[in-house]
Amino acid sequence: MRRHPHENVATVLVDPHVLADLELELMSLDLRVWPIRTAPVCSDGPRTAFQVRRELLMKHRGAWDCAAQWVPVWIGFGASWLRGDEPLPWAAHRALWQALDARPDHVRFHRRLGGVRRLPLPEEAV
Repeated sequence: MRRHPHENVATVLVDPHVLADLELELMSLDLRVWPIRTAPVCSDGPRTAFQVRRELLMKHRGAWDCAAQWVPVWIGFGASWLRGDEPLPWAAHRALWQALDARPDHVRFHRRLGGVRRLPLPEEAV
């Protein structure tokens, strides 16, 4: 049985006060931010966002309580990082982790990637 197409993403809790700035910064690195609540691959985005946030908070037994109201997002990699069916280059991982490390007071994350169904790119305006 074949695996459905997916993309690698980091799951991150982001302080809502810096979400827009972080998204712009990551866009310049060809990294895409998808708030889970509104991600087009979620049939029930608000519930999925709640569950992801709760799971991350519970794993840390109080250490991440500051993030209890933060926005759970998936951060994916744009076309410039992809090389066909080749694995994601380590430079892509490094760029993402460095960008997130630069905002220690506003993000919480684990240094690992998960997989989600392919997130569609917005159609370009004609």
